[in-house]
Amino acid sequence: MHADLLFTGGPVLTPGGRTATAVAVTGGRVTAVGDDDGLRELAGPRTEVVDLAGRLLMPGFQDAHVHPVSAGLEALRCDLTGATTAEASVAAVRAYAEAHPGREWILGGGWSMEAFEGGTPTKELLDAIVPDRPVYLPNRDHHGAWVNSRALELAGVDRDTPDPADGRIERNSSGEPGGTLQEGAMRLVGRLVPPATAADRLAALLHAQRHLHALGITAWQDALVGDFAGMADPAEAYRTAARDGSLTARVSGALWWDRTRGAEQIPELTERRAALRCGRLHADTVKLMLDGVAENHTAALLDPYLDKCGHVTANRGKSFIDPARLPHYVTELDALGFQCHFHALGDRAVRDALDAVEAARTANGPSDTRPHLAHLQVVHPRDVPRFAGLGATATIQPLWAAHEPQMDELTIPFLGAERAALQYPFAALLRSGARLAAGSDWPVSSPDPLHGIHVAVNRVEPGGTRPVFLPHQRLSLTEALTAYTAGSAYVNRLDECGRVAVGALADLVVLDRDPFAGPPEAISETRVAVTYVEGERVYAALGE
Repeated sequence: MHADLLFTGGPVLTPGGRTATAVAVTGGRVTAVGDDDGLRELAGPRTEVVDLAGRLLMPGFQDAHVHPVSAGLEALRCDLTGATTAEASVAAVRAYAEAHPGREWILGGGWSMEAFEGGTPTKELLDAIVPDRPVYLPNRDHHGAWVNSRALELAGVDRDTPDPADGRIERNSSGEPGGTLQEGAMRLVGRLVPPATAADRLAALLHAQRHLHALGITAWQDALVGDFAGMADPAEAYRTAARDGSLTARVSGALWWDRTRGAEQIPELTERRAALRCGRLHADTVKLMLDGVAENHTAALLDPYLDKCGHVTANRGKSFIDPARLPHYVTELDALGFQCHFHALGDRAVRDALDAVEAARTANGPSDTRPHLAHLQVVHPRDVPRFAGLGATATIQPLWAAHEPQMDELTIPFLGAERAALQYPFAALLRSGARLAAGSDWPVSSPDPLHGIHVAVNRVEPGGTRPVFLPHQRLSLTEALTAYTAGSAYVNRLDECGRVAVGALADLVVLDRDPFAGPPEAISETRVAVTYVEGERVYAALGE
């Protein structure tokens, strides 16, 4: 039988390495892998033949932890992701407000903590440019929000408002709210934010999908399907796109665990799982956010943070879900076939997650629920080998494992040298037998897998001039590519994807070069030429 699509002139990245040069695709699946001479006979009069001309053909990238609808909405609103200083951030807000005088709220986000002193922008900066309309702008990592006085006034937040148990109101020297709300305090204003319309959410999803396909991403796990801190629930957008066929990517949805509630929500999650199985969409995962982030000192640590003078404080971060109840929740979810996706940055959160997985394994026995822990900024050495033993995947965000202002100014001084040396232990996890998956957490950071792979291999930002960050934790190029393909496909329960092999779905990417042929320092210069889902072209660079 002649192939629908025939790639020749490889290399081709297969599970066995770069040994093949040609691939045939028929009916949306890989039907032959070999060399040019061996597969030439599969070319017929209707076969599309693609000459790779030495460029690498590989499995489509998969993102194991991403927020596309939120990213799409921010890109279509007041987008601060390109602003690197306080002045640039303020200018972007001013320009957006002036361009949209009829908007009741100024919404968007993506500001960088390092752009502001102490990582906490003030309400006065916003009051000077938008005094009469409420402003609500989550930061890049979405663990804090910048608000103006009008937003605080509408929310009834003043000097007498106590900090919520799972958050903090940053205050000025007089005790008044300063304009930054951390973690659970975001809800004080976020609950008032007008929800995005169904049309806006669908437009955001399709905008994000186009961008992700252009980066070679063919599937992802949306790490927050639900309502949280003013973020729009993307469920209906996904369901609409899955039904009408506009969802060309494969999507695994992680249903949000409401940390203000307990096990009584599990029947509702089960109902949502059934309702969100349609086409290329499934939602067999529950997302449990265990802690915050290190930069605002809410990541849960075994030992306390230091202050700016290097003295030990009383703060060990926050546990958003009661560690005593967590094993019971995870055991029940696991028994129902749910995958548990843990947000775990600090070493205490990582240990709590692993303890919960261990409890589920003990109670339920072995299963194929594929739990995974995302972020893993600080992992205690004693917990590294537990991942493999428990069958828990380590989902890494490689872009964060580099020296940059947020790391060097807002994190390392408050962790201390000994604990800072335990950050992002990618190689240690892999050598211990753990499975690695990879994701971006976009819009927290760039969704470009090739930039993440660059950092995983080099432990330096693309174009960066700072020293290598913990060089002994570097991955090889093959290891990093595997995390972004087969590793993430495993987490996403997409076992027919993530590899170039006979019988696999033809979710494929053609790069503009073979990154194995160049120096590691040039990995980030690689671009995606063409992206295919099930043999259908969903993105092509200009000229392809």
